[in-house]
Amino acid sequence: MTNEAVSSVQPFARRVLDNVARVLVGKEDVTRLALAGLLAGGHLLLEDAPGTGKTMLARALAVSLGLGFRRVQFTPDLLPSDVTGVSVYRPATGEFEFVPGPIFTGLLLADEINRATPKTQSALLEAMGEGQVTESGVTHVLQRPFVVVATQNPVEHEGTYRLPEAQLDRFLLKLSVGYPTLEEEVRLLARLQGDHPIETLGPVAVPADLLSAQGAVRRVRVADDLRRYAAALSARTRAHGQVALGGGPRASLALQGVAQALAALHGRDFVIPDDVKAAAPGVLAHRLSLRVEARLAGVRPEEVVADVLRQEPVPAEVLGHAL
Repeated sequence: MTNEAVSSVQPFARRVLDNVARVLVGKEDVTRLALAGLLAGGHLLLEDAPGTGKTMLARALAVSLGLGFRRVQFTPDLLPSDVTGVSVYRPATGEFEFVPGPIFTGLLLADEINRATPKTQSALLEAMGEGQVTESGVTHVLQRPFVVVATQNPVEHEGTYRLPEAQLDRFLLKLSVGYPTLEEEVRLLARLQGDHPIETLGPVAVPADLLSAQGAVRRVRVADDLRRYAAALSARTRAHGQVALGGGPRASLALQGVAQALAALHGRDFVIPDDVKAAAPGVLAHRLSLRVEARLAGVRPEEVVADVLRQEPVPAEVLGHAL
């Protein structure tokens, strides 16, 4: 029998997915993965060409979940304090007062994150990893839930700063929205002929609902064989001949967390191998550093992940549910 708390995740998710679909046409698969990332308590990196709906996805999720939303356009002259906040001297009191930056919100959209300098990019690390900001030796705790959704353009590299591996590893999932089909694009044109639907989009949940759903997701059962499968996938990336640096324990934890969220989204309180396999591309690809010869040969990390999934044996039976 399905755990009562877990069974509440599916109707909650259905409301959110349907609401986001009012803004994004034909993108339920990527929206479901993005929502799974939030349910697993992680941060998202959206990489795609301009105009594919990355910003709209972030805004629609924030609105649907009732989260505060702030957008920061990352540029080379952006300072860390422009994101985290700064202490300002108040002559009237003779004391410094901390003025919170835009990071003090529910969902922060770090738009074109790779256009900011590494110093500014690193300002997000403590917030993403610890849920807090330290300024002038004083720690300020961020509200919960707190989510960073970052975007970057994969084609324009002039004036950009590549995200280091340590920061990429902080993102639970890296997703691509993708271009719509011809029919979806025609529907999009009709829908956006008048006012943009994001302007009339309303919340279908409150932040407490997301926190409750995150707690339920953590209670989704994971069989020992599936834990071994997730860890083996990460280990196989490290041993792959085309990979210089593969996924570590954080990648294995991410695989387990996203798989639990996907199981809950399908109304199950247990994980099956297909949940782990569905999570693997978004969890693992951005964590792989390919060898020079592989990059020169045009090999993509997603191809390595697909190869790893083909090579690693899948558990034959889990919790009595045969594949």
